[in-house]
Amino acid sequence: MTHRHHHPHHHHAGQHHRHRPGALGVLREIFVPHSHDAADSMDDALEASALGIRAVKISLLVLGCTAVLQLAIVAASGSVALAADTVHNFSDALTAVPLWIAFALGRRAATRRYTYGFGRAEDLAGLFVVAMIALSALVAGYQAVRRLLDPVPLDHVGWVAAAGLVGFLGNETVALYRIRVGRRIGSAALVADGLHARTDGFTSLAVLLGAGGVALGFPQADPIVGLLITIAILAVLRIAARDVLRRLMDAVEPGLVTAAERALAAEPGVQGVRSLRMRWIGHRLHADVELDVAPTITLAAAHRVAHEAQHTLTHVVPKLDTAVVHAYPAHAELVPGA
Repeated sequence: MTHRHHHPHHHHAGQHHRHRPGALGVLREIFVPHSHDAADSMDDALEASALGIRAVKISLLVLGCTAVLQLAIVAASGSVALAADTVHNFSDALTAVPLWIAFALGRRAATRRYTYGFGRAEDLAGLFVVAMIALSALVAGYQAVRRLLDPVPLDHVGWVAAAGLVGFLGNETVALYRIRVGRRIGSAALVADGLHARTDGFTSLAVLLGAGGVALGFPQADPIVGLLITIAILAVLRIAARDVLRRLMDAVEPGLVTAAERALAAEPGVQGVRSLRMRWIGHRLHADVELDVAPTITLAAAHRVAHEAQHTLTHVVPKLDTAVVHAYPAHAELVPGA
């Protein structure tokens, strides 16, 4: 007895998480943002995709305004180095475009070739974002080492500091927004893109702190801060790569599986849970369950048990898109290929 359910419009209350208070909690959240695989309360697939696209559009607008402000400072200062950093920030902002395309693709209906739909495009876009974060770390490290070995005088210190401040504020604003929306809709790729914006903010922060060191008579502050920022970017890269690769490997939070198994086992008519498998495809979850039921009940009764078990699963598992529930007579062995 198999019961399949597609569940695109089921809403339930979000889970609440305690956050570390104070400055230590803020720093920890910046460098090691905690995971929300079973995140908050956005359960409608189309609504979640639309919110993701909206987040990408707004963040691109904010980063565009940031780049325009930086270009104005470049025009006023005439700094070639500052112009290069502004172009770098602008090009990095465009990495949101593949994610925008992925969200749009994910809204398309499944086909006979792509029977699970196109949600996996979102995870592939996440890989691209991770590659860009790695590139940012490489560029930042190379520039810091080069300036340590071959110091370059920093001109227009005041303008450089102003551009660094603008870049940091713009990128960090976008980072916070993307990460918040990504967690809400369950998108590891959007969270990774938020972390990517954060690495660009770190780069701008290095410009600001380096300019401050130069102004105080310590020219080596610029490359030293650059090395420290490189280490920070590597820490962000580790988190982003871990979350995106876990999604590609069909990983889910073990606690989510345990909670689902307990809820299913407590269902009337369920004598045991043979197996429970879940996977993320984009920002939606899919489940496959095998249950033991009494061998003496009718087919209709087994169908009711499967249906109620599936209904329970939609309450326990946030962002569940589809669930296939198989009901087997207790103690019966599975037939290979059945």
